[in-house]
Amino acid sequence: MGGNGLLEKGRGNVTEGFGQWIITYPNLIWLPYFCHHDTNDMAQKEAKARIKIDQLLHEAGWRFFDEIGLPANIQLEAGVRITPAQLDTLGDNFEKSKTGRLDYLLLDAKGFPYLVLEAKAAHIHPLSAKEQARRYADSQNCRFVILSNGDVHYFWDLKTGDPQPIHVFPGPEEAVKFAAFNPQPERLAAELVGADFVARTQMPHFDRDPRWTDESQRRDFLKENGLRLLRDYQLQAIRTIQEAVKKGKTRFLFEMATGTGKTLTAAAAAKLFLKTDNARRVLFLVDRIELENQAEKDLSKYLKNDYDICIFKQQMDGWRKCNIVISTVQTLLAGNRFKRIFQPTDFDLVISDEAHRSIGGNSRDVFEYFIGYKLGLTATPRDYLKKTDKSALHTGDPRELERRLLLDTYTTFGCDDGIPTFRFSLLDGVKAGVLINPKVLDARTDVTTQLLSDQGLPRDYFGRRRQPV
Repeated sequence: MGGNGLLEKGRGNVTEGFGQWIITYPNLIWLPYFCHHDTNDMAQKEAKARIKIDQLLHEAGWRFFDEIGLPANIQLEAGVRITPAQLDTLGDNFEKSKTGRLDYLLLDAKGFPYLVLEAKAAHIHPLSAKEQARRYADSQNCRFVILSNGDVHYFWDLKTGDPQPIHVFPGPEEAVKFAAFNPQPERLAAELVGADFVARTQMPHFDRDPRWTDESQRRDFLKENGLRLLRDYQLQAIRTIQEAVKKGKTRFLFEMATGTGKTLTAAAAAKLFLKTDNARRVLFLVDRIELENQAEKDLSKYLKNDYDICIFKQQMDGWRKCNIVISTVQTLLAGNRFKRIFQPTDFDLVISDEAHRSIGGNSRDVFEYFIGYKLGLTATPRDYLKKTDKSALHTGDPRELERRLLLDTYTTFGCDDGIPTFRFSLLDGVKAGVLINPKVLDARTDVTTQLLSDQGLPRDYFGRRRQPV
């Protein structure tokens, strides 16, 4: 089993010579012991941990030593500059460090500690020491932490919640921009959201119009102006996000039946994050061009008076000016565009439409690349753990359980118990009067009936003269 597998909630039985499972966020992580492995094999496996981390720092623009016109901005401890000899004494895998770990201090442009990098040996999962990293960051008055073992990396904004997986390290300039972003989850949780939350953006003073005050004309007034009031269940969905954010959650799942207004609800969520300064920019991900065009049409209708909205492929040079960027997953995947053009911190909220299709295969790379809040929208979540004996899967093939966890919509969006952040089913829609209960029409032909029978069609059926159905 690899070093970052996944398993069910809780601690599993320790497999001798391998490791144990611990609860982390948003998934569960395998911590290998390697207690019976040959030390030479282990050293070979771990040899590049420090080398990989140093390379990631260099590629992001951090400097161990002074360069022409640029001072070093990495220290091993506050106020102490690094020398080449010090780096050499650490070992390629921090094996010469007493604890198998090292704290790097990354400095801002003024030379003050800005970010703590908790670097671990390759066989130690970076999340295993997150609390000691938090304490050290607090002692250095640092808001941000990177946790890494050379292969697995997490970025942690101590003000907003849990560590988020990242693929690359943020650079000095990007880090400064991110520091200027000062999210306030308390403000988001306290924001008053009423039925007119979106309509106030569409027409700020609509309630002053005589046709609104006249109840006999109100419905026609709303329809003629395209104004959308949030229904009770849509308000409830937004309030569940507020409650989740108050509890420190960063991932949410709306399971809503087709036709119940997922896009309108998502627009309200996007406005909530933007209005309360808990997001500077929102990415709205879809998996088809038709959905991309429809999302741009709907979101513009709802929010264009307050926010700039664009389709990425139509604004490849100007997307940074937009508050909400819409794109297909395929557009971002092409040529690894999402890594070449974007930084992990470019979007503070990622909304995934048809979320059950955005977490499989390469699509997941795009979804997980960006740091920040994640909201999934779906009518049909994929429950790969339903009626599954997790302990049996672990014993038989741990990789099968890991595969299911990675594809499971609930687990991906932080709903490990299989309960979405908000659910509004077909039956709920029928009861609320916004959906019609479908009627099943059973129409069969003789061919269909015989094909479905135990006997099936006779061999010479198609050689016979056709009979009227």
